[in-house]
Amino acid sequence: MITITAATGRYGRLVVDGLLRRGVPANKIVAAVRNPEKAADLAAKGVQVREADYDRPETLKAAFAGADKLLLIPSADFAERYPQMVRAVEAAIDAGVGLVAYASFVNTDTSTLRLGEAHKLTEAFIRDSGLPYLMLRNGAYIEVYAGDLGGMDYALSTGTLIGSAGTGKISGVSRDDLAEAAAVALASKDQAGKVYELGGTAWTKADLAAAVSQLTGKPLVYQDLPVEAYVQALTGSGLPRFLAEVIADAGFATTRGDWYTDSTDLPRLLGRPSTPLIDVVAATLKRNRLL
Repeated sequence: MITITAATGRYGRLVVDGLLRRGVPANKIVAAVRNPEKAADLAAKGVQVREADYDRPETLKAAFAGADKLLLIPSADFAERYPQMVRAVEAAIDAGVGLVAYASFVNTDTSTLRLGEAHKLTEAFIRDSGLPYLMLRNGAYIEVYAGDLGGMDYALSTGTLIGSAGTGKISGVSRDDLAEAAAVALASKDQAGKVYELGGTAWTKADLAAAVSQLTGKPLVYQDLPVEAYVQALTGSGLPRFLAEVIADAGFATTRGDWYTDSTDLPRLLGRPSTPLIDVVAATLKRNRLL
């Protein structure tokens, strides 16, 4: 049995779909979700749906029961990620889970990202738990940079894409590729103890701007800003300061190499090169009605 938490999120759904494509029987997949009603489409495919709320630990042990492999996908609640994962790992121990896979960040060991701290702590907690583990260290989602969090329409209207990443390289990846890699690893044997650094072909924010410009036919250049100036620009656009600081910190971490890896783990798992930047950008712009 393979159990996927947060299976109604974008990444989680894609992992479930990837497992089904690889021939894992639907009744051998568990979608462990906070709101089972939102997983009706997965249930219709024959996937088992169980309630699993990280903030209600009493739901977790039963949701994880019978799992040979469990993929823990952290929530978007940044401040609560680590305590939520602690509760989930403890429940996995109680449920007798065979292997815990964790969706982490690329370069977790050395990352200076504010958002990376919870991943460092969680990876350490999983290792110390004694459970067999698999670390899936995901590179940055290209879709987030290409407009899924908004702002690309404003960039196109002004002709300037702002940030604080300098000329740092980002080994960005499509969400689809990362989910497929997770499905491959989860469906494979002998994965205990493996750590995958999952990065695609590296690009810079200037490369991103050039790709968007090429696709839309509109001039767009990248303008680098000091971190505080970037924070102020983001808050001026309506973002809460905490979120603006997190985004700016993630951007500036690029200058220290936090989002870059030369690992070939991703293409080896996929059996092909990662999806090119311009293809992911095109799909993202179309989805957001910018192309």
